[in-house]
Amino acid sequence: AGAGFKAGVKEYRLTYYTPDYQVLETDILAAFRMTPQPGVPPEEAGAAVAAESSTGTWTTVWTDGLTSLDRYKGRCYDIEPIPGEENQFIAYVAYPLDLFEEGSVTNLFTSIVGNVFGFKALRALRLEDLRIPPAYIKTFQGPPHGIQVERD
Repeated sequence: AGAGFKAGVKEYRLTYYTPDYQVLETDILAAFRMTPQPGVPPEEAGAAVAAESSTGTWTTVWTDGLTSLDRYKGRCYDIEPIPGEENQFIAYVAYPLDLFEEGSVTNLFTSIVGNVFGFKALRALRLEDLRIPPAYIKTFQGPPHGIQVERD
């Protein structure tokens, strides 16, 4: 079949798999159902999802030194096997609010799901659930003419 997956400069799990991470009330949380490619450990696949849907890239770039990776990166903080499904897992990823533009659904979804679904480390990926904290929801202004006008 395919040539498989080989990470670029370094393995994603070294930076983006953080099982000791304590989720914050302000984190945006995503649950992804994933099927890693054969030979790819679930921790690497989950970390790849966190990386590619936040700050990760397959190589080191010169701008890495200009911003705080720890402040902006997504973190795969838990991985659970799906009972009865061979080689399928739920990867839980936490994203800091600073990663997203306020009041922009487009930015939120483009960031989380825009680039990661064609990623070679995975045979299959599906966003199963998303928790958006009140701190981020409050940045949305709502319908310009009010809810009642939108309902009518």
